[in-house]
Amino acid sequence: MKTLGIIPARFASTRFPGKPLALINGKSMIHRVYDQVLKASKLSDLVVATDDERIMHEVLSFHGNVVMTRVDHVSGTDRCFEALLKQHNDFDAVVNIQGDEPFINPEQINQVVSLLENGLAEISTLVYKITKEEELFNPNTVKAVFGESGRAVYFSRHPIPFLRGFESSQWLNNHVFYKHLGIYGYLSNCLEKITKLDPSPLEKAESLEQLRWLENGIHIAVGITEVESFGIDTPADLEKVMKLFT
Repeated sequence: MKTLGIIPARFASTRFPGKPLALINGKSMIHRVYDQVLKASKLSDLVVATDDERIMHEVLSFHGNVVMTRVDHVSGTDRCFEALLKQHNDFDAVVNIQGDEPFINPEQINQVVSLLENGLAEISTLVYKITKEEELFNPNTVKAVFGESGRAVYFSRHPIPFLRGFESSQWLNNHVFYKHLGIYGYLSNCLEKITKLDPSPLEKAESLEQLRWLENGIHIAVGITEVESFGIDTPADLEKVMKLFT
């Protein structure tokens, strides 16, 4: 399977403007993400998709591949599709990789590609076992449930399933809950299809675009990873990461 890795990278951010250019021990975040993703053996090529010339010039400075995309994309998915259209080569699949995870494990990217190669779904993603109560009940932590086939059943900001007969403090002791990680693989023809779908009722309710895909009958393969990802959403997160280098 010929697979293109795409790192969407916007300059504008409510909580952390210019985040892709933030320096981590002297190296920009987008540079660190790019270098990590290059280690994934199942990617045929890699490109950064941005809407800002400052990010474009940064990627070019370390000899990375970059394409300019529109500024009005609603999601990283839409930006990925535009970036795919601008490639000179054809690709069977695309992996959408978060641009704020400078320590992403390359094997997670390989795992996402492998799930697509199995032919069980048009989209693939990863989950990680939740071990902390505050994470389980945090609406910013998206939870996922999936069936025996490994296909996603639902994603929610609320803990799912509801454990009837148990106090919330006992939920983790009586069921395994999973956190959804923000990495996706798409078959290229599916990526085109989902960018043409209108927002769905469940998506609007939870503000989760993957629910639009499920509502439209698109299968999402889910893989369990033992490695938790760490995204940098705020300057405070960056300060925590900097301590790793001291």
